[in-house]
Amino acid sequence: MTVDDRAFEVARRWFLRGKRLDMRELAAETGMSRATLFRKVGNRDRLLGEILWSLAEPVFERRYRARRDSGAALVARTVGEFVEVVDADEAFRTFLRTEPERALRVLTTKASVVQRRTIAKLAEVLEAEVASGALNPPLPVPDLAYLIVRIAESFLYTDIIIGEQPDAAKARQAVAALLRGC
Repeated sequence: MTVDDRAFEVARRWFLRGKRLDMRELAAETGMSRATLFRKVGNRDRLLGEILWSLAEPVFERRYRARRDSGAALVARTVGEFVEVVDADEAFRTFLRTEPERALRVLTTKASVVQRRTIAKLAEVLEAEVASGALNPPLPVPDLAYLIVRIAESFLYTDIIIGEQPDAAKARQAVAALLRGC
């Protein structure tokens, strides 16, 4: 982790309790000036991104490591289960509900550490499946990883984007359809 560990842990605890991350309050809690806090953890969006990734990465790893299949089925199952577990997380849902615009910016833009790292993590999975001969991707792996992450985001954030309920099963089905015959 590149951010200050103490500030990160306090901020992460607050996030998990559903408390809004206030940088002024975080500086006071950690005994730093706001300028020092900013130097150590970056701005609020960066810190939120680091917190969200610290919660998302272990979920993704557990879903992937629970290998019951391979190739397209493994990728589709991993993505679907990841969406399902993340969607069920109360702290995550609270953040989406209370700060929807910020949440989408922190989670889904090119500046997002969450999206960038999720794409990289998924690319590793795809590369491993290609190397094992279990997957013949229809696109170059970096492009495919990006597309699959966008599919997952589309079904995870549907309540914010179009007002419908998030749907992990649809994410799984869409990824399976994309990879069908691979």
